[in-house]
Amino acid sequence: MLKEIIISIQSFFDAHKFIVKNKLWKWIIVPGLIYTILFIAGLWLFLVSSNMAIEYIFLKTGVKGWLDRSQDGFLSFLFIVGQVMLRLVLLLFYFSLFKYLFLIIGSPVFAYLSEKTESIIEGKDFPFSLGQLMKDIVRGIRIALRNVLWQTVYIVTILILSFIPLVGWIAPLVAFLVECYYFGFSMLDYSSERNKLTAQQSIHFIGNHKGLAIGNGLVFYLMHLVPFIGWLFAPSYAVIAATLSLLNARKNHVII
Repeated sequence: MLKEIIISIQSFFDAHKFIVKNKLWKWIIVPGLIYTILFIAGLWLFLVSSNMAIEYIFLKTGVKGWLDRSQDGFLSFLFIVGQVMLRLVLLLFYFSLFKYLFLIIGSPVFAYLSEKTESIIEGKDFPFSLGQLMKDIVRGIRIALRNVLWQTVYIVTILILSFIPLVGWIAPLVAFLVECYYFGFSMLDYSSERNKLTAQQSIHFIGNHKGLAIGNGLVFYLMHLVPFIGWLFAPSYAVIAATLSLLNARKNHVII
């Protein structure tokens, strides 16, 4: 898995060189601008609603009143740390829902970028087909809905664990790795579909190569630490890097 993660991370650097060499900037900038606008709107919505949600949870459960009465410094410290962990898990959950919305909207562009990348690298010609494009869009939506369902199950479980002192402190890390995996899964599935894998076969294949998915999602999220520029480039770089990572993994005999 570690080797696959390294290959996936290196593929982002390869993606940058590939984009520059083949002058694909219009396919990077346009979806990137849409993504950035939606991301800023989603972030604002999270900041407004998360405070209300956390306050509601602690008031309804009586935890806040109990802490105020106990006046225990250590318990108050645990409460503050737990609140931070809960907020981080909620942030990942919000971001997950936003991400899948964008994946559904952007599936035609992402399918094209993945196809274009493999076409240039392998020297293959994938003639345009409206019917195939519609199949790609429907499959992308189905995979996104399937992934958001399973990821929600995992995140809700992690959210419950985040209320447990000490154990809950690692909840954001676990939630982050789950988020990375499912995002990378969506990026890799475009190549799986093009190679005639059914949705079930793709699920099995990517499940056996989790490192490629986790590495892709990891760099995608780290790019968000660079405001605006990172947000602009992250989506399209991720889909090109995912395509290159599969080709590189085959070249290095990591996968067959």
